[in-house]
Amino acid sequence: MRSILCCLVNASQSRITSYFQNLTLILLLNESTRIKMPGIGDDVPMYCSQQINIPPDLPDIMKQFTKSAIRTQPADVLQWSAAYFHALANGETPPVKERLEMPMATQKTDTGLTPGILSVLNRQLGPKKTISVDELEQKWKDNCLPKERMFSLIQIGSFGDEIDWRKFFALACSALAGNITSAMKVICEILTKDPEGGAARIPFDLFKELYTYLAQIDGEISEEQIEGVFTYLQYHVDKQNGAVQPRNFLHPDCPKLGLM
Repeated sequence: MRSILCCLVNASQSRITSYFQNLTLILLLNESTRIKMPGIGDDVPMYCSQQINIPPDLPDIMKQFTKSAIRTQPADVLQWSAAYFHALANGETPPVKERLEMPMATQKTDTGLTPGILSVLNRQLGPKKTISVDELEQKWKDNCLPKERMFSLIQIGSFGDEIDWRKFFALACSALAGNITSAMKVICEILTKDPEGGAARIPFDLFKELYTYLAQIDGEISEEQIEGVFTYLQYHVDKQNGAVQPRNFLHPDCPKLGLM
């Protein structure tokens, strides 16, 4: 299995015109089956199907790869494919969205960020809690995101060589959503353990940590406003086993999370 995946990584990294044809050809070459198509008049042996060793796992691998590519819709298929097979070969989380998603109408500039991609990044980097710039840059590249946007977020967050993933994730959600209220909604929807379409609950302590951080980055949200939000939400949190959900802070009676 690993030799198949490593071969597919190499195929994805090369400059391929006919992607799937050459991908299969590279795989066959890796399995030590050299195929030479004879020209007219060439005195070369023909190979029968029994001599061509196609690994039995290949159909399932390619089937899953195709489904993943359709779901993820990567901007750069070759870059994404290399990252996909590299992750599988090394037992890592591949850059695959959980479902097909439509472009967000709220995204005013084409940063490439979507809730699906942020969810992928969180699955890949979230367990580490603290990551290096190099790790982030590699995963960012694997998901076909513009490098300029990543460095812009690093600058906004004043991160050094080591990056607190939760804080960077919150900033990325804010960049996607456009305002702090929508950002917290996206954060809840990605970090929740509830099923899709459910309440999107997250622990209140986590909500407070990320909301406070984004409010501090904003610089125009007062401590009184932050405390007012927490005081209002606490009533609902006490009834929800310590969790908060978007409908709580989107309710008209809840103090505004931001200035808008």
